This record gives sequence, C-alpha cells and structure tokens, in this order.
Amino acid sequence: MRLASFTYGKGRVRIMRVKRDAARHEVRELNVKVLLEGDFSDSFTSSDNSKVIATDTVKNIVNIVARGQLGTDTEPFTQAVAAYFFDHYGHVEKVSVTAHETKWDRLLVDGAPHDHAFRQDANGQPVVRLAATRDGQTLRSGIAGFTFLKSTESGWVGYLMDEATTLKETSDRIFSTAMDASWTWRAVPENYPASNQKILTAMMDVFATTYSPSVQNSLFLMGSAALEAVPEISEISMACPNKHYIPLNLGAFDLDNPNVVFVPTDEPHGQIECTVARD
Repeated sequence: MRLASFTYGKGRVRIMRVKRDAARHEVRELNVKVLLEGDFSDSFTSSDNSKVIATDTVKNIVNIVARGQLGTDTEPFTQAVAAYFFDHYGHVEKVSVTAHETKWDRLLVDGAPHDHAFRQDANGQPVVRLAATRDGQTLRSGIAGFTFLKSTESGWVGYLMDEATTLKETSDRIFSTAMDASWTWRAVPENYPASNQKILTAMMDVFATTYSPSVQNSLFLMGSAALEAVPEISEISMACPNKHYIPLNLGAFDLDNPNVVFVPTDEPHGQIECTVARD
C-alpha cells in the first residue's frame, strides 16, 4: 500500500484585527483555514510525528501574523501566513490558505461615516407581524439579525463579583450584537419604510456616539431614541446576543496585544432583552 496524497492543518480559525493607531479605526474579521503539504508522510505511514507542526501551532501562527498585519487586506494577509510557514519550516512544500471575510461597513452618523462604529454588510431582514381579530389588530414592524459593532467606547465594570466570577473588568472592549428588534404602531405613519429607517438611524446614532457601560444601558438609550424619533410607535422591543471578541494573549510569542487582535466567538453568548415603552 502507498500513501497517495495527504494534507492537514487547521480550519475555522476566527480572527478579528483592529487597526487603531488613529481616531479612525479599521476592522477586519476573517475565518481562516490553513492546510499544509510537505515532508509529513512518516506521521501517516510510521507514526513518526517528529516533523509534524501541531494544528494548534498552525492556529497560533495565524494569530501571530495577524498581530503584525493589522492593516493589510485579506489577499496579502494570506500571503503573509504562507510566508511564515516557508520561512520557518524548510520541510513545508505547499501552504493553502482560505479566508472568508465578514464585511463591516461604517455606520453613517449625520450622513458621515463614523470612525469606530460599524454595521455588517448585507444586513438584517425586515419583519412585519400582524395579530388581527374581528375586534382589532396589533401591527408590529421590525428587523431580524441586524448586526453591528463598535471597536471601542464600550466597557463592562462594577458588576457583582463572587466566588463564581472569573470575568475581568474592562473599560475598552468591542461591542457587537446581532439584534432582533420590533416596534408596535399606535398610529399610521406617512410612510412605513421611511419611518422604519428613521427608527434604525436613531438607534444607530445613539449606539455610535455614546459610551456604553453595558449592553443593557445602550439598549435603553437606543430604544428611547427610537420612540423620540417616530411618535407613531408606542413601544420597541430588542433582543441582543452579545457577540464576544476575546483579546488574544500573545505573550507566549513575546508580542503585546493592546486591544488589536481578537478571537470572535458567539457561543455561548450573553443574551440581553428589553422593551422600552412610552409613559
């Protein structure tokens, strides 16, 4: 028998890079797969692992390269990953890197792109729900999966701590969520689509321009802004999973990480929900 072909590596290495050397941040989120070919056949045929680069090491290399390539586009980033393997491992003959990018567009505030607040590209699914009887009806509009983030101006401190608490306080974190929101109409607006957009714009303006001490507080302020912006709605409900971006500890590689390289994760996630209504 012969070993006809082989490859191995690491998949679903999720990485967020934030270039924050100026007031205007750049965010780049990737899902990376790296596959290697070369002088690894002995690990298949004779249980000799002496030349095998551990797949966990492959993941670490993606993280190391990310720290040094904060501002590069995806194409040169993948080239830098491959170059690392060729520069450090003479027995690597081929590196295949696949990177899927999650695109983030800048939120517009007063018509201008914001420095550090973003919404996911091709974002959200409008939803309308009507509950009608012969005696009346309730009409709700909303949006599902509306995803947005800001790369700074968010923190989480002062929460209850006891023997079960391990989370560290921070005054500077990424705030990201995929929001499901709906609002109840109490009157017919002049134009439903325009009013729906006005609600989202009011919420995103507050999100982008105010410091967030918690998702809870941000949701209340965003809901209040929506009610102020469109008097035809009586209440707004929001459900927001907290999509976490965890700072990577690069100390093992003698690299610092001043909140610029993160691993994205949304399982498990915090789930924050509230309804803001008129008095």
